[in-house]
Amino acid sequence: MLRLSKLRYGFPIGLLLFFFLDGSISQVFSNQMFNYPYTMVSYLVVLWLVLANFFENQISIPLVPWAIAIGVIFDLYYTGIFGVFIFIFPLVILLTRALSRALPNTFLVNFLIYFIDITMVSGLSYLANSIIHLTSLTSSEFLIYSLAPTLAYNLAMFVILYFPIQALFNRLR
Repeated sequence: MLRLSKLRYGFPIGLLLFFFLDGSISQVFSNQMFNYPYTMVSYLVVLWLVLANFFENQISIPLVPWAIAIGVIFDLYYTGIFGVFIFIFPLVILLTRALSRALPNTFLVNFLIYFIDITMVSGLSYLANSIIHLTSLTSSEFLIYSLAPTLAYNLAMFVILYFPIQALFNRLR
């Protein structure tokens, strides 16, 4: 069904746009987002993938392969550590699908699912970085100085972009 839809082109374009927006926003607002000791990480790619899961309706988008592909690109381009986000992004999609099937599709429920997703992305990234000794933060420092600001930023982006992206998906469908 996807091959008959305009989403065939719109979804990858949006995914790449959000991928580059992640880096651009982090670069332009680096003084505000990475002001010691606080770190605020932009995960607009995760937002696009999660919202695509919420809004795909009858058109099934192969989100797990797209999540793997963008995870590879994200790893190579932003982190330089191959293998962290290639696993985290598909796990987020699988978790989102499981939760969205079990819960009603409303704005508040989707907001809470996205809260869980960003917590999982940040937490698994921190765990992977602490295993390979790339971070020196303790767990409590991570919660206060990294996870809380990251959640605040990404949840604000969710609230701002939810309805425009929903309208875009409805238009492209």
